[in-house]
Amino acid sequence: MSVVAIRSKRIVLETELQQFEQFAVALSGRLSALQGDGMDPTIVEALDEVVAGLGADACQLIELAETGSVSRYYLSTGVARGASGQDRTRVPDEWLVTRLAQGEMVNVASPDEMPPDARAASERDRPAACSVLGVPVSVAGKVISALVIESAVIPRRWPAPLVDRLKLVSEILGAALQRSRHEQALRASLAEIGRLNARLEADNVYLKEEIKSYHDFDDIVGESTALRLALSRLGQVAPTNSSVLLLGPTGTGKELFARALHERSRRHARPLVRVNCAALPPTLIESELFGHEKGAFTGAVSMRQGRFELADSGTIFLDEIGDLSPEIQVKFLRVLQEGEFERVGSARTRRVDVRVIAATHRDLEAAVADGRFRADLYYRLNVYPIHLPSLRERREDIPRLVWFFIHRHQRELGRQITRVPQAVMEALQDFSWPGNVRELENVVERALIASSGDTLRLDDAPSCRGRDPRPDAASGTLDAVQRAHIEAVLQECGWRINGARNAAERLGIHPNTLRFRMKKLGVVCPDGRASRQQPVVGSQAESMADKAGPHSGEAALHRDAS
Repeated sequence: MSVVAIRSKRIVLETELQQFEQFAVALSGRLSALQGDGMDPTIVEALDEVVAGLGADACQLIELAETGSVSRYYLSTGVARGASGQDRTRVPDEWLVTRLAQGEMVNVASPDEMPPDARAASERDRPAACSVLGVPVSVAGKVISALVIESAVIPRRWPAPLVDRLKLVSEILGAALQRSRHEQALRASLAEIGRLNARLEADNVYLKEEIKSYHDFDDIVGESTALRLALSRLGQVAPTNSSVLLLGPTGTGKELFARALHERSRRHARPLVRVNCAALPPTLIESELFGHEKGAFTGAVSMRQGRFELADSGTIFLDEIGDLSPEIQVKFLRVLQEGEFERVGSARTRRVDVRVIAATHRDLEAAVADGRFRADLYYRLNVYPIHLPSLRERREDIPRLVWFFIHRHQRELGRQITRVPQAVMEALQDFSWPGNVRELENVVERALIASSGDTLRLDDAPSCRGRDPRPDAASGTLDAVQRAHIEAVLQECGWRINGARNAAERLGIHPNTLRFRMKKLGVVCPDGRASRQQPVVGSQAESMADKAGPHSGEAALHRDAS
């Protein structure tokens, strides 16, 4: 070979090397700026440029899985000068893939350098390539891709400087593939996160609905007149900030009403803090309500916020308010009137904005008359009273309640009740229910435990434990029932409120309380005596009222009111 020919080949090689360096720089810039779907066409265009620059017949970029198999491959579409037109667009032979997956560079200049079995396998499928160059790309010790260049007709030995440049191109393409993999994995993760968030949001909505149905209006079951009246009053006062006093015997659902009030108020986004005044020891109730500072008393190892602070901008539900001690009533009155209090052990005055819902089964009017409950606190709480009817006042709701409690408890107890015998329902409706709705729920749950089939069987029939005569249908509300009962007792006692065999003694209440009730319910003696008898304070005043006549009672009332 002449010196001119050698120099010419060297110049051509240097030109190719420079072109590949420029191509590698440009390719790196293009791929780094791409995102998502623009990656695949750019890779194919780069393979076409490699084919054109080398005068090869085909170029492939293969992605390798962790197992060493081909997971995906990209093919050049252009045809270089001198190409034979043979189809080179299939996955490289197995022997080539195996060696590349092991991180080995393959540089085959002629078919004779291929393994014999590889030549035989290639000839069955397609003519074997004359020359093959395979450049693997490794990341963190793992082969992730390889660039495969084939010359179909002309045998050629790929020079080392050119292989180095092709290795650089292969690494750029491999890095782009790796980034594309990560982006796809990230998109898949984001899609999964989105799916899980959607599911979580749906679950959250479901749980909120479950909580709402368990603790809200939907849980107040019944269509009786007495219950509808209470719900109507609840709907009227709920949107306001007025204090509400829930009155009624134990077990009538005062906490359910309190939750319904809070959920329908403008404070529903803030917490509803519940305090059971009867369950707190007298020595701790002040600390529980108003909080304490560190070291305020033995055992106060840290500062603690009280229930009023926790309920700031929300609602506080004070259950069994009638059990508050006189000392706490004074401080409680202040926080109701001024919104101010001090933590135990602190002189700093704090302010809160809290709506108060109080509840009690006690007769606060009698407690006020007896001096056990402050009158000013009572009137502060009694801004909007709601009487919760006892179960005796809403017997027509018992069938609905029975089925409600069956559906609530039968799943957890493994029961499937479809029938409640008429005799069972009548027995439940005939019972007096001193424990009200709570007692009915317990009876139904016991019945579910005792029932093995699809029919509800009472474990202990309530009718066997005592009956309560049903009030006359015309009596209507609780006030009507009370008025009729008080009038009957007064009639039997000759309308005597004081003295021997008086009506107050028969009713088990203080005479002043009876007078208050009579005035409230409009109970009037036929000859007018009862209407002129007004409440006075103290047993001595009562005795004086009996002796001095009705006018002295009126004077005592005016003094008491002042």
